[in-house]
Amino acid sequence: MKEDINLTKRLLEQFLVVAEEEHFGRAAERLHMSQPPLSQSIQRLERGLGARLFERGPGGVSLTPAGEVFAVDARRLLDAQSAVIERVRRVASGLEGDVRVGYVTVLSHHYLPALLRAAAEELPGLRVHLHQDTPADIAEMVRSGALDLGFLRDPSNLSAEIVSEAFAVERIAAALPHDHRLAGADVIDLAELRDEDFVLPAPGALPALAQQVRLACHDAGFIPRARAEADDLTGLYSYVASGLCVSLLPDRLRDFPVPGLAFVPLRDESPLLETVVVAIRRPSADAAVLRLLDLITRRVTDQGSDREVRRGSSPWPNREG
Repeated sequence: MKEDINLTKRLLEQFLVVAEEEHFGRAAERLHMSQPPLSQSIQRLERGLGARLFERGPGGVSLTPAGEVFAVDARRLLDAQSAVIERVRRVASGLEGDVRVGYVTVLSHHYLPALLRAAAEELPGLRVHLHQDTPADIAEMVRSGALDLGFLRDPSNLSAEIVSEAFAVERIAAALPHDHRLAGADVIDLAELRDEDFVLPAPGALPALAQQVRLACHDAGFIPRARAEADDLTGLYSYVASGLCVSLLPDRLRDFPVPGLAFVPLRDESPLLETVVVAIRRPSADAAVLRLLDLITRRVTDQGSDREVRRGSSPWPNREG
């Protein structure tokens, strides 16, 4: 009569050790147990399977045909069980799994290749899925859980449900038409643009950059004369490339060569002329997201930031007026 049986890891190991040693006494010594309980475990296993697994003799034991088949499957079961346990532990520790990453277009050229390369080298068990969108949509998708991680420049008015961590700081430069009188200069003062027409960031779409431009120009002694506004960075540098006006933009945008546009560094040392790139996530982010953020801090920022930034800090003051 068959008995109900629980094929535990311990029971499978006991069976395999007996099969390898071909002797209950030696197997019991190897398992650090006495022989009678081991013999009883194997007998219960045989009753539960409804098959004799060992031929017993005075000199030891040998596997029956059924025992030989079961030995193969028992090893597979143990290997599969170990693999499942290891995979769960790796996922829980952030070494395996899927991470959904959102980004704005202008960050893709400079930071994403370095991030993907570093992740492949240090976290090969992670699969990074990329999604490009607007800053507002990325922030909302992170808040709702549709994305695990997002990368933005100077986001403002983020939900309290989102954690923002700075990972790179970039200088702001003068963006000029290629035939502008200052386009060939090595460096200029912001005040030299006081009489120029500007294309300005729309405060509703780019509030942080709009405030930066306004305050930086104020510190330089003038109010920028607005010819136009744009609600994204591509619109800003497109206006400049048209030759109609100038602007202030993150210097890293020079990595996107645009015909008709030149970037010139600003001599001013004001922290207002720096822009921060941030990673945003939910407070309850899992281990894989946190490992990826740590990787960004250690490797990606070394290759991409104009200066080191303390994680979670803001590189320019929150000023009013």
